[in-house]
Amino acid sequence: MSEYEHTCMIRGDGGRTIRAVLDRICDKWTLLIVTTLDQGRLRFTDLQRQVPGISQRMLTLTLRNLERDGLVSRTAYAEVPPRVEYALTPNGRSLIPPALALAGWAMEHIADIEASRAAYEERTS
Repeated sequence: MSEYEHTCMIRGDGGRTIRAVLDRICDKWTLLIVTTLDQGRLRFTDLQRQVPGISQRMLTLTLRNLERDGLVSRTAYAEVPPRVEYALTPNGRSLIPPALALAGWAMEHIADIEASRAAYEERTS
């Protein structure tokens, strides 16, 4: 794909389509939840325990949005007490490789980013 085609893909409709998807994927909790669910099906409380710092409300909202977007499935079992499990869908699972690539990029460049931040703070304070 040419540079022009990449630019058109990103900016085609002013970026609205891609921004809508990236806003969901790049929020504070989504990638943590998706990569945690990559380990397999989890119940809500197990998922909450494995995602440090997430509140019950934020986990609920994020899971609802991921389910709405087709990245996570929710299975409720007719049992007493009720049991609900969350799992990645095929689309959710397809997010793992780019998420790992992005995490790898962040780890590779974190020292440079932190140095730039420190230099910026020094210049502007």
